[in-house]
This record gives sequence, C-alpha cells and structure tokens, in this order.
Amino acid sequence: MPWSASWPGFAPRSPEARAEHRRILHALRGGADPEGFRAAVLRRLQQEDAALLRGIVAYRDHPWRRDLPAPPTLWSDGPARLLDYGGADRAAPAALFVPSLVNRASVLDLMPGHSMLRWMAGAGLRPLLLDWGEPGAAEHRLSLGDLIAGRLERGLAAAARAAGGPVVLVGYCMGGLLALAAALRRPDLVRGLVLLATPWDFHAGGAEARARARASADILPSLEPVMAATGGLPVDFLQLAFAGLDPFGIARKFRAFGRLDPASPRAAHFVALEDWLNDGVPLPAPVARECLGGWYGANTPLSGEWRVAGEAVDPAAWRGPAFVAIPRGDRIVPPESARALAARLPAATVLDVPAGHIGMAAGLRAETALWRPLRDWVLGLPRGAGRAPDAE
Repeated sequence: MPWSASWPGFAPRSPEARAEHRRILHALRGGADPEGFRAAVLRRLQQEDAALLRGIVAYRDHPWRRDLPAPPTLWSDGPARLLDYGGADRAAPAALFVPSLVNRASVLDLMPGHSMLRWMAGAGLRPLLLDWGEPGAAEHRLSLGDLIAGRLERGLAAAARAAGGPVVLVGYCMGGLLALAAALRRPDLVRGLVLLATPWDFHAGGAEARARARASADILPSLEPVMAATGGLPVDFLQLAFAGLDPFGIARKFRAFGRLDPASPRAAHFVALEDWLNDGVPLPAPVARECLGGWYGANTPLSGEWRVAGEAVDPAAWRGPAFVAIPRGDRIVPPESARALAARLPAATVLDVPAGHIGMAAGLRAETALWRPLRDWVLGLPRGAGRAPDAE
C-alpha cells in the first residue's frame, strides 16, 4: 500500500492540507532537509489535533437529546422487558427482536424518524423488543444458559401469547446467537429465524482476527479481580475492545463531525449514534467468561462444543425458514464469521448488506439496505397456524 494511503487513517481535504501533504511526501522521498520534514509533520499534526478537538466540542455541545415515547410493556422479568411497538394492524405478523447483551436495545429505536422498530410497525409488522435492561446483582450470577433457557425463553413465550401463535425471532449480533439457541430449544414458538450480523466462526477473518480472538481469552485471568469485585465485565473494557478494532476510527469520525452543519439531520444522527455507543452495559461475569474464553478463545460455536442446558447449539438442526443478513463492511463481526453460520443453516436466505455492523441497523441508508428486505421476507412467510403457548 502506498505510504500516502496510510497517513494516519485519513485523507487531506482542504487545498492547504493537500499542499502540506505533498510537502511531507516530498520530504519522505528525500527532497527536503530533516528540519523541514519535522516542521511539516508538526504543522500537520497540529492541524489534525485542532480538527479533532473541534469535533469533540461540537459533539459535547450539540443540543440533540433522545426523546421518544416508551412503548407499552407486555411482560417483565427482572430488568428485562418485552416492549410492544404495535402497528396499525394488530393481526400483523409479530417479530420479536433480541439485541446484544453489551449494548442498549435503543439502537433499534434510535431517534424520531429513524427507528427500525417504529418503521417496521408502520410497514406491516408488529415488532416486539426484548430489552435486557441494566444487569443487577441477580443477573451477575446468570450464565448464558440461564439467560437463554430462562429469561429469553420466557420472553419468547410471552411474545407468542401476545401474538396468538409463533413469532418471527430476530437476533442482532450477540443476540443472534441467543436467538438461535432459543429457536432450537422452542421451535414451536418460532415461525421464522432472522440473524443479523451474527458471528459463528470466531477465528474467521485471517491471522490477525484469530490472534485478536485468542488474545481476548488470554486476558481473562487479569480481569478476574475486577469481575469478582463488581460482578461483571465493566463497560470501559468493552469500549476499549471495540475501539481497538479501528484505532484511528474515533479521531477520524470526530474530525468529520466537526465539519458538519450542527443543524443538519446528519449531525443529529451522528449524536444519536454516539450517545448510544457511549451508554454501554456491563456483561455479567459468567457470561463474560463463556464469551471470551469459550466463543473467542476456543471457538466453541464452530467446533460444536457450545451447549445450552446440556444441548449442543447446531444451526443445521433448524428446520424452519431462516434469513441471514451479512454486512460487508462489518469490523465487529467479520463477514466470514457470519457466512459460516449461514452455510450451516439449511436453505437460508442470505442478504449481502452494503453497510457496516451498526450502519446496517441504524445507519442513514438502513431502510433501503436492511429494513425493507427484512420486512418483505417476513411478510412472505406462510402464516402457519401454530399454537399459543400455555400461560406460565
């Protein structure tokens, strides 16, 4: 790769910056004295530092705040709630959305005029959301198996009761793995399975990805003291891990934000996403151990060793309709990881999404890239009679 393409993760935009860039390249090729080169680099860094600071201040001072009416709660279990986004047609096909455990569910209901769930409610579906909430002392003792075979299955049963029969189960990211396990355990409650940016092969994506996955497992012993003290894996560690996937990305996005008109819809959307990213959720310690040591370290889903309540989680055992969306620009779940899951699902419909991991669900082009194709797939499913589950 040419050196100019890597200068530090961005391209100069203004004529002055491009001229400075050319002077630095000229110096690197031996066309300037060392002092001139040093001065050029320092000028460039000062320019970029100033742009970064402008972007951070603009974000901090932006007036946008999330203000959306809460949908009705149909069921709750500890901090978890089943939220009903309704829709004009109460007989519309119901879809239960299961988000990750490490981020707020609000990414699926981001902001007025740009909410995946509210859009679905106006486009022929009845979206339901399992909002995991903030883990407390009781949740700090729960394993993945406890959450899936317990809280998620009870939420799924409540959704099916509200819908009068089986629902489409939609899992996003980590939530896709939880949804898959729940669907395999309770196929009577699921008429279709949707997996969005869901990992399966945690060592996919090349040598660097494998090394990063194993490093996540290797760090577990050093995390034990803080998990013992708090009961979970702190948000700060999770934020650091995500930031490490694109070290220059944070500075790059704030520089770009500093150039936006603060009153523009694009600026408000940036603030909404950034607020969501900065409002993470700690991961219960037993879940963190299983995810880091099992999923990332030992790659237990791909090897067939991941078990829930004693039963192996095998996508090949799913016999219902399946829809898998794979964002081609995903840095969090490499596309190769998600494709390994799609390959194991019999006759799955696979959607190649021209977006990233978060942009697929909440980006400015998400309606075209994902929401409409997903809505169309759900509406095209046969309306099986199923049976409403018994009250619990």
